[in-house]
Order: sequence, then structure tokens, then C-alpha cells
Amino acid sequence: MTQVLPAGSLDGKVALVTGSSRGIGADTVRYFAEAGADVVINFRNKAPRAEKLANELRALGRRALVVGADLTDPDSVSAMFDRVREEFGRLDVLVLNASGGMESGMAEDYALKLNRDAQVNVLQTAEPLLGDGARVVFVTSHQAHFIRTTPTMPEYEPVARSKRAGEDALRELIPGLAEKGVGFTVVSGDMIEGTITATLLERANPGAIAGRRESAGKLYNVSEFAAEVAKAAVEPVPADNTRLVGDTSDFAAE
Repeated sequence: MTQVLPAGSLDGKVALVTGSSRGIGADTVRYFAEAGADVVINFRNKAPRAEKLANELRALGRRALVVGADLTDPDSVSAMFDRVREEFGRLDVLVLNASGGMESGMAEDYALKLNRDAQVNVLQTAEPLLGDGARVVFVTSHQAHFIRTTPTMPEYEPVARSKRAGEDALRELIPGLAEKGVGFTVVSGDMIEGTITATLLERANPGAIAGRRESAGKLYNVSEFAAEVAKAAVEPVPADNTRLVGDTSDFAAE
């Protein structure tokens, strides 16, 4: 992987990325470690994959803590941050990457529980560890960010609305974070090639990815989008707390 963040830019920092055993989360953690950060790898049910990634990053000379947690379970989240406190005593970067809602066999309210309620709880539970200069990044999609003005595929709409609800709820916390010197940025991306969500959408709506790629001209892949997420944690917070990644010409601003 190419160097995305300036070498040493995160020396002495601690970064946690939810859902980081694979995909965008895993690549984001790698970029942080390459820039000098010690990292916390969070997973729900991919422990061997998370441990393999941790060993890769330890080989770079970084400390890597692997913590399994169900983000929809407040006790599980509390236990995760207790581990972070014991191991590092602080947290400088929190990336809210884990999301879902298209999985089969889940309760009807699962998307809202994970994409809104759990996101808010994770941030509020982490907040005592976040000091002046810390950064929080929430990862979302254009299809969710613009859902109030631009329709999306029916298969994705419940997830999109739940993620937008999560974004709105998190934005309400910005003033309190700012008082503590904690920066907050929403990173919104188009469909990302190679993600589980894209695969599930393609399965439900064959041709969806190719159609979006043709309309946008380009779709980011996992490592390219992860690079934008990583940059959002170190570059200045935008005035509107929003970093839009990829083409947005098909989406109507509010």
C-alpha cells in the first residue's frame, strides 16, 4: 500500500476503527499504523482475520489491540473501551466505520439500532478518552447522506435512511465535542467497489454497480476510499464537517 498520511504524522497517537478486521476499516487502520499510530482493531465475528491484521501492524513496530464487540450491545461497547483505557489510557482518533442493515435474518429495526443508536452510544462511551485535539470520523455513503433529496435503490433505502438518521444524531453532538477540542468529520462516499454492501446491492439489483460507475465516471475501490477516511482524521475539519468523496453531480444538495 502506498503511504497516504505523512510519515510520523500520528506518532504517539492511538486510533480505533470500528469494523476494522476487513475492507475499508482494515485499510484505514493500516494507513494509521503506517503513519505512526498505535491501533485498536474492532471486529464482530472475524477474530482470526483481525489477529492476522494486528500481527502485520505489530511488525511495523506498532502496538495493536484486538477487541471483539457487538456495537448494538452497550455492555459490549463499554467493555471494549475499558480495554482501550487499560491498554493505552487515551484515544486520539475514533473512526465510526462499522455499519450494516442488509444482512438476512435480522430484526426489522436492526439497521436503525446499528446505524443510529449504536453509533451515538459508541461515541458517547468513547468520549471520556478523547482529549483536546482528538478526531472523530463517521463513514457514510452518498446514497445515505443525500437520501432526503435524492432517491436510492429500494433495496438500500432502509439502510440509507438509518445511516442518515445516525449522521443527524451524531451531528447534534458536534457542539459538545468542539467545546472539548474534538473535531468531527462526516466522510461520504459513492458506492465503493469491492465492499460487502456493493456485493449485496448487486445481488439484489443486478447491474447496479456498473450503472452507477457509468453515471459517475469512476467508483473508488476499498483502499482508495479508506485513504480518504484516513486523511479526514488528520486534515483540517471542513467548515460544514463534511468530506464528500467522488462524484456528487447526480445528488441534490439539501
